Amino acid sequence: MAADRRSSWLKGVLDLLVLSCLTEGESYGYEMSQTLAAAELGQIKGGTLYPVLNRLEDAGLVVGEFRASERGPGRRYYRLTDEGRRALAAESESWLEFHSAVKSKLHIAHPGGTA
Repeated sequence: MAADRRSSWLKGVLDLLVLSCLTEGESYGYEMSQTLAAAELGQIKGGTLYPVLNRLEDAGLVVGEFRASERGPGRRYYRLTDEGRRALAAESESWLEFHSAVKSKLHIAHPGGTA
């Protein structure tokens, strides 16, 4: 049950997390999923990640570019657009405000625990 709950929480913030993976420069899907896994957010599978990337691209927040590879299959690299950077900043602020409100409520509900 805890994994189901965590999955639901992740769905609510996955677009934001994917955008955040691109702040240091371009990346491709598998690399982003590894970055998120290393951040202890769980393994994001392609069937979840690629629809998010497509939606972000359709919204003009990222640009994707396919590149052939000399070894193995080609990859689609993504980078943030200026609009994507603005959206990331605004949505990050909104998420942090929401997180703060939840944390505050949890702290009130459990004053002896850590929130």
